Amino acid sequence: MVELIWEGKYDANGNKVAPLRVALPFQTVETVNESAQERERNLFSYMAQQEEWRNRLIWGDKKYVLPSLLPEFAGKVDLIYIDPPFATGANFSFQAKVGDEEFTKEPSLIEEKAYRDTWGKGLDGYLQWFYETLTILHELLSASGSIYVHCDWRVNSPLRLVMNEILGSNYFNAEIIWKRVVSTGSSKAISQKYPVVNDSILFYTKSDRYCWNPIY
Repeated sequence: MVELIWEGKYDANGNKVAPLRVALPFQTVETVNESAQERERNLFSYMAQQEEWRNRLIWGDKKYVLPSLLPEFAGKVDLIYIDPPFATGANFSFQAKVGDEEFTKEPSLIEEKAYRDTWGKGLDGYLQWFYETLTILHELLSASGSIYVHCDWRVNSPLRLVMNEILGSNYFNAEIIWKRVVSTGSSKAISQKYPVVNDSILFYTKSDRYCWNPIY
């Protein structure tokens, strides 16, 4: 099998760099649509770890969130959909104009950490980040689980090679072409350049025996 190599994939001793596996406890910040009595009961049941809680919206860095899910969900997740950055190099600052004055809106500290798409080692750093993420997602998938990865032309080819390595090329099921909603006329070819009007969703499964979870 062809293996994609990038800077940072192997350490000085020739061993693959493993993802961080620090499992941290979750803390309930807010619950929705419950009475004061239910809130108090749920708080104590959560602290005692006696009741399961579902429909979680977890805020945090995936580096810490994903390993923290392993003790409870390893081998139990049937469907994963991720929409990772596209390695655009954007830092989410933008130009704004007020009257005759122009200024640049720089991202806040939270925005810079949570939404940046810049990588210290360029594509190498991006691929290492994705490799570590996918390694843990693969462990979370059940034997009949499936995973969908949204990407575009910038990283489609290298991401497929990484997914082939971790998930297995024989478990690649489809590349779903997603056409963007474009304004009238914007999809026409311009001089010396074809327009980019679609993204891809890479569909892999963990085995031949998978749950069918169509995305519409």
